[in-house]
This record gives sequence, C-alpha cells and structure tokens, in this order.
Amino acid sequence: MLTVNDLMTAVPDTVTPATPLRTVIGIMKTRGYRQVPVLDNGTLVGIVTDRDIRLVMNSPVVLHDRSQDEALLTDVTAESCMTPNPIFVTPETPAYRAAEMLSMYKFGAMPVIENDILVGIITTTDFLTYFSVNEVEENGAGV
Repeated sequence: MLTVNDLMTAVPDTVTPATPLRTVIGIMKTRGYRQVPVLDNGTLVGIVTDRDIRLVMNSPVVLHDRSQDEALLTDVTAESCMTPNPIFVTPETPAYRAAEMLSMYKFGAMPVIENDILVGIITTTDFLTYFSVNEVEENGAGV
C-alpha cells in the first residue's frame, strides 16, 4: 500500500514562531514553497501558508502605503500569522487517506509527524507529481 512516507518531502525547511515575516517569505520564494511548518524547540506549533501571508499583507479593506508594508515584513512574526496546531499525518498513513484529508479540509499540505518529531510534509504537489510520473511511465508520453 502506498503511504505518506512514499510521497512526502522529508525534513522540510522550518521556521520558529519568532521568525519575521520577511524571512518566512524569503524561504518560501527561494525554495518554491507554499507552506512552511513552524517549530518551537522542535515541537510543531503551526504552519504558515501563502494564504496566511496574503491575508496579512493584502487586506482589501485597509489601505496603507509602502512604509507600512515594510513594517509588516519586519514586525509581524510567523507566530502571529500561522495556523496554530495544524492537522498532521504520520509516515505510515495510507496515501489515499492523506489525499482525502487534503481534499476534505481544502489544505495544500499537512505536516508529517513521527514520535512527536516533524519528519516531512505532504503536499498536493507531491500527489500530482506522483500521479503524473506514474501515468507517463504506465501509458507512455502524455498529450
């Protein structure tokens, strides 16, 4: 049976609750991530998503100038914009179950925890990559 361990990104980059938003965005842009787990002394306490960042930076009801954007990037921390206590899976979780959870909750990713330690992250992109590669291998070149 296909498990989360077969598809996940192992040992993902992480941030701490005190990491400034500017640094979080830098990691996400540089590495091409849309989610970054937040660890406090090795314990998963949250996840910051690209949506969380957009909500902080681009409020449609608050007009502000560039200097205020700079202040947000410097003063806002991962802790103040993260989704706390995210739902997670284990490496042994069947892949189909993780896919159901991502779909049901409309998540782009879930942390993977083993013995209270973050060991990976499973994303919708991991599933798409797996199925696109296997489809090409099974049926030859695509469209």
